[in-house]
Amino acid sequence: MHKQLASGLALIATLACAAPATAADSTLTQIEQSKTIRLGYRENSAPFSFLGDDKQPQGYSIDLCKVVTGDLAKQLKLDKLAIQWVPVSAQDRFDAVKSGKIDLECGNTTQTLSRRADFDFSLMTYVDGAGLLFRKGGIPKGTDHLTGQRIAVVAGTTTEQALAQLGAAAKLGAKLVLVPDHNAGLKALMDKQADAYAADRTVLVTTALIGGQGTDFELSPVQFTYEPYGLMMRPDHDFRLAVDRSLARLYRTGEVSPILQRWFGQLGNPGEVLKVMFLLNGLPE
Repeated sequence: MHKQLASGLALIATLACAAPATAADSTLTQIEQSKTIRLGYRENSAPFSFLGDDKQPQGYSIDLCKVVTGDLAKQLKLDKLAIQWVPVSAQDRFDAVKSGKIDLECGNTTQTLSRRADFDFSLMTYVDGAGLLFRKGGIPKGTDHLTGQRIAVVAGTTTEQALAQLGAAAKLGAKLVLVPDHNAGLKALMDKQADAYAADRTVLVTTALIGGQGTDFELSPVQFTYEPYGLMMRPDHDFRLAVDRSLARLYRTGEVSPILQRWFGQLGNPGEVLKVMFLLNGLPE
């Protein structure tokens, strides 16, 4: 009996000692131990996340993630936190987060309820909506805006889902031309393999400015989705809170303004919706 009791106590002691090991699986603990954070970036999703001429990641979301990284280093009492940049695409970004290949995805990923079932998202980083880019003079007349159109769209995005749903609901007869990225979408439009190119409006304007090669385009006034962006990560309460604390400080103090101006200044002043987003997400400590 005493031997059984002793064995039981030994087992309890072993489990008690092993319990903290689960903390080692937390994102913050992994970052602290490795002194490295793995950030996912998109190679051609300007102005949010793309490769610059120097072949280094840059963009609005990249700058936000750099600020988050600096704040994390201070929180973890590290002199420096190294960044490992990992390229991801619209198709593999979710697997990259889920598998642990990256700790934080720094792009323009839309938060949806179905995605939040599998991933954590930061406070909103931007609010956009999908639209359609046409060649000059190519916008259809009348209300049947999509009827019979060949629409290029990046596969695996919420824009593709929205267009598919619109087509099914209205029986528009539009044909979706699936492309791997935004550069391919613009090329399909320029090469007349598509009549329109669908993506978030900010991405459409920026992609046309950067890669348009002087070609004239027109942006349709129609906006058919609501796209609240956030930084995506694995479900982890402590890590999400640390990221949110950094973003909330940026919004609350107004330090986000020069970052916003750097990447969106050429598109004009931020609209009222974006101003309200920063106000509502500038949470107090």
